[in-house]
Amino acid sequence: MIPLPDDFLSLPIAHRGYHDAGSGIIENTRAAFGAAIDAGYGVELDVQLSADGHAMVFHDYDMRRLTGTPGPVRMQQRGDLTKTRLLGCDETIPTLPEILTLIDGRTPVLIETKDQDGAMGSDIGPLEQSVANALKDYDGPAAVMSFNPHSVIALSELAPTTPRGIVTCHFPAERWQLLNKGTRKRLRTIPDYVRARASFISHRHDDLENPRIAELRNKGANVICWTIRSADAEVEARKVADNVTFEGYAAALPTS
Repeated sequence: MIPLPDDFLSLPIAHRGYHDAGSGIIENTRAAFGAAIDAGYGVELDVQLSADGHAMVFHDYDMRRLTGTPGPVRMQQRGDLTKTRLLGCDETIPTLPEILTLIDGRTPVLIETKDQDGAMGSDIGPLEQSVANALKDYDGPAAVMSFNPHSVIALSELAPTTPRGIVTCHFPAERWQLLNKGTRKRLRTIPDYVRARASFISHRHDDLENPRIAELRNKGANVICWTIRSADAEVEARKVADNVTFEGYAAALPTS
C-alpha cells in the first residue's frame, strides 16, 4: 500500500482539468490542465486506449460528444487521434506522456483508467501497461485509480510505487445499465480494496454516508469524492471526505 502524497489531500482536484467550455477551455485538454496549475489546483484526468495500445487523455468511449465524429476511441490509431480536433477549441486529443510532460511535477495528477473490459471484469492490461510506461520516469506526484478493481490490481503490479485507489459509488441500475445486478451489488461493497493494495477511494458525493466509507476510513483509507459542483456541496462533502474533485466553480484553496 503506497500512501497518497499530502498535496492530493490539500489541493482541490480539478475534474478533467480546470475547464470552462464557455471560455473555450475544454475538458481533458492542455489548456484545462494549464489553467488548473495556474489556479493552484491538482488535476484529475481520464485515459482511454488507442487501437495501437497508447493511453489517450479522453473521457468517453465514443468520440461523438467531444469531436462531433462518432466511433470508439479504441478503434483509432494514436497518430489519428492526436490529429482529431476537439469541438469548441483548437486542440486535439493528447496522449498521457504529452500531458505528463506538460504538468512536469508542478501539481498532483490523478489518472483514471477507464474500464476496457466492458463489464468491470479481467479483460484488461494494455491500457494499464501504457499508463505504467508513462509513469516510469515521471518525477512528480501522481496516483492512479479506476472503477474496475482488476485495473487497479494490474497497476499494483505494473506500477508498484504509484499510489492506487478505487473509484466507487452505489452503482444505481439506471446509471450502470451495462452491468448486471450481481456485479453492481458486489462493487457497491468495495470488496477489492485490500487485494488492490489501495490507499484511497474516490467516491460519489451523494453516497458518502455509506457505512462502508466509514469502515474504510477507520482502517486508514483516504477518501476523495466526485464530482462537486458548488461551494455549498463542497462544505457538505468535506464533513466526510479528505478532498474533493470539483468542476464548474472555483474551489477554495488551503489557507496555510
